[in-house]
Amino acid sequence: MRYTLSTLEEGETSTPIKTDRYAALRYKEFRWYLSMRFFFTFAYQMQAVIIGYYIYKLTGLKSALGFIGLAEAVPAISIALYGGYIADKSERKRLMLIIFSAMWLASAVLLLVTMPQAKRYLSNGVELFFIYAMIFVVGLGRGFYGPTAFSIMARIIPKEEYQNSSIWNSTTWQFASVVGPMVGGFLFAFAGVTVTFLVILVFISIALVSILFLNRHHPEYVPKESISASLMEGWRFYKSSRMLLGAQTLDLFAVLFGGVVAVLPVFAKDILSVGAAGFGMMRAADSVGAVITMFILTRYSPMGKPWRNLLIAVTGFGISIICFGLSRNFYLSLFFLFMLGSFDSVSMVIRSTIMQVLIPVNMRGRVSAVNSMFINSSNEIGAFESGMAAQFMGTIPSVLFGGGMTLLIVTVTWLNTKKLVLMKMEEIHAPETVEG
Repeated sequence: MRYTLSTLEEGETSTPIKTDRYAALRYKEFRWYLSMRFFFTFAYQMQAVIIGYYIYKLTGLKSALGFIGLAEAVPAISIALYGGYIADKSERKRLMLIIFSAMWLASAVLLLVTMPQAKRYLSNGVELFFIYAMIFVVGLGRGFYGPTAFSIMARIIPKEEYQNSSIWNSTTWQFASVVGPMVGGFLFAFAGVTVTFLVILVFISIALVSILFLNRHHPEYVPKESISASLMEGWRFYKSSRMLLGAQTLDLFAVLFGGVVAVLPVFAKDILSVGAAGFGMMRAADSVGAVITMFILTRYSPMGKPWRNLLIAVTGFGISIICFGLSRNFYLSLFFLFMLGSFDSVSMVIRSTIMQVLIPVNMRGRVSAVNSMFINSSNEIGAFESGMAAQFMGTIPSVLFGGGMTLLIVTVTWLNTKKLVLMKMEEIHAPETVEG
């Protein structure tokens, strides 16, 4: 892949200094990409916070929180492989505009059906139907968004800056995940659901505008086979890489059982009694830990021995979940959520960098779509599992069970991948392209 001065501002060089922690930010298009990612994530996290708390307040059912994750995961997972195929064969800027427009419309519908005036015409059941339907639409959008965004980032940053760009990309996501829940929680508590959804629409609109400043990115991949054969090509490459498959499988099962975020409304309302504002702080605490850790990682890389550090990070993730479940002090609980986010951010950077290095350029959409299936499975299906477990096991026992299962999964993974533990980052490589 070639990178020319057309992707840089005047006066910038085509090869940033490798030791520069701001290397990736010196690319103008990457900064617009981060703007898009920040404002969309900000809006998405706000929306996730108020929908979760609003539905629990409306129904009083812990299982209803689990169904939020299920409503988003089913379409996201179902469409992910096709979304990767479309991302590989399409012009990415236009595709992103279509995806974000659909997200904007879904949020607009959520605004309309949750307005106080809508109560005159909609019963609680009908209102819940529309809310879950729009969550389903958001899930469809995410199925296309992940592979498309990943493909774009690979085009605007040279290979030698993949690790630095992964850190800034993850930092931007995490920072938005800090601000979004806090703003969402406070706005919901003091201004109501209508004002909150209006703010969400504003930020999605800014993300849409940011996309307009990206370059057009035409596909390197021209399909010569059927859609099913093309999709299977991505899956075959994914499972052929022991490290790539192992990293995402570890994340899948760790977050599947350790997804404590889904039951935070229960802790906020029933266990710690801190209300919507406290819920916003709890929802943001893990992201605060992640953001601080990300800035540290721009100086101290975790990629010296990535597999060893990944196992250590997921172990810390599991221990933090158990400690959170045992805590009855609000501030101590915030600390354990902070540590949870810190460990998770290390895992995220390692997995993201491994993906950037291992996936060839003409397969990024399809292979990252397989990864999206793992991520969506672990987060949303994990949310469903957490909601159901809390309903039938009790909230605290379900959290302790999830943390314990995470530690068990790390142990089993370590026993089966001992040869990867001492592998250095420079030993990891992949071809530029793979012939289809």
